[in-house]
Amino acid sequence: MRKITNQELGRPSAEEFAAMDKMAVTVVLDNVRSAQNVGAFFRTGDAFAVEKVVLCGITATPPSREIHKSSLGAEFTVAWEHNPSTVDAVLQLKEQGYTTLAIEQVEGAVMLDKLEVDPAKKYALVFGNEVLGVDQTVVDICDGAIEIPQVGTKHSINVSVCGGVVLWKFFEKNR
Repeated sequence: MRKITNQELGRPSAEEFAAMDKMAVTVVLDNVRSAQNVGAFFRTGDAFAVEKVVLCGITATPPSREIHKSSLGAEFTVAWEHNPSTVDAVLQLKEQGYTTLAIEQVEGAVMLDKLEVDPAKKYALVFGNEVLGVDQTVVDICDGAIEIPQVGTKHSINVSVCGGVVLWKFFEKNR
């Protein structure tokens, strides 16, 4: 097997990416404290063509050297906005017709492998702080929750890794 070069991959330019159709998914980051995790979300958001990333509370915003380090420039291709309040951001998305889902271990959460994704719907996926998760007040206003099945001794995975796992599921169902 020969590795494929970047040129052979035929990736769109930043201008072509901006004009192309996006997956009807918005990522909401609830007080994510690591700028490198934020950058990883931008990079994953670019890979799967999410509509935008909403950075809430203390979540770092571009321009940032730490975000850029892990995003590899995806902060320039993925639309983003900042909202000081995750609650306000989620309520605004609900008003815009998004189904809001907390990615969290809560009672009644749907396991990711059992999730039915409706390609006709718009989704806002809320990912939480590295230590505290999605704030309970935000969970309370979401339409539902998704949990990633796990069998190891740890109770969670890194938030940006979680983002990749969950966004792949939505990308797979929306292709």
